Amino acid sequence: MANRRLEHSHRPSDIAARLAAGPRLSYLRDWVYGGIDGAVTTFAVVAGSVGAAFSIRVILILGIANLLADGFSMAAANYSGSKSENEDYARLQAVEEKHIAIEPEGEREEIRQIFKAKGYEGDDLDTMVRLVTSNRAAWIEAMMQGEYGMAGSDRSAVRAALYTFAAFVVFGSIPLLPFALSLPQSPSLACGLTALAFFVIGSLRARWSQRSWISCGSETTAIGMLAAVIAFLAGHGLQILFG
Repeated sequence: MANRRLEHSHRPSDIAARLAAGPRLSYLRDWVYGGIDGAVTTFAVVAGSVGAAFSIRVILILGIANLLADGFSMAAANYSGSKSENEDYARLQAVEEKHIAIEPEGEREEIRQIFKAKGYEGDDLDTMVRLVTSNRAAWIEAMMQGEYGMAGSDRSAVRAALYTFAAFVVFGSIPLLPFALSLPQSPSLACGLTALAFFVIGSLRARWSQRSWISCGSETTAIGMLAAVIAFLAGHGLQILFG
């Protein structure tokens, strides 16, 4: 039976309040991606170090160094990528503003073809072109989406980077905790805790997927554990080769 519960109210007053508040910016994907990468890379370092029979001291040194350096690297990359997307949008927006000012008829023809491709025709198509091009902001927005496939976003590149770094450090610390606390059976405990972290992070991916949270969590766990197995075998093999 289909789920009949609606995600939000459709009363006119509620709709007006929701639209007036504007779209809610989400940095959840930055948190999820940072968490996955932090858990995978740090656990891979731990697994490789265990495979090479390194001491707990060396494992912690390598793990913490990876935690900080790789976390900063990923955050910096996310910052640069997010900022580049925002700058590219602003650049193309300026291009469309200039074209509308210099060659409005050519831009109207582009709008016509964009909506014709969506299935509008005849009087309906003429009406759509007239309405869209009567409002400059709506005109430019339609061009950005129809010609470049880009939607405007106010996401902060700095916040995206900070969420990524925070998630990387939080989840990347999990494989190191048993060693830092000198717990018995640290390798096995680190493996179990990290597998659980992979599953929790992966489950959050279901927010953007039509698959179940169990499927998303299991997939992320499998990917993370595979990376750990590869790192363990590499470390163990090198230890045998050069040990």
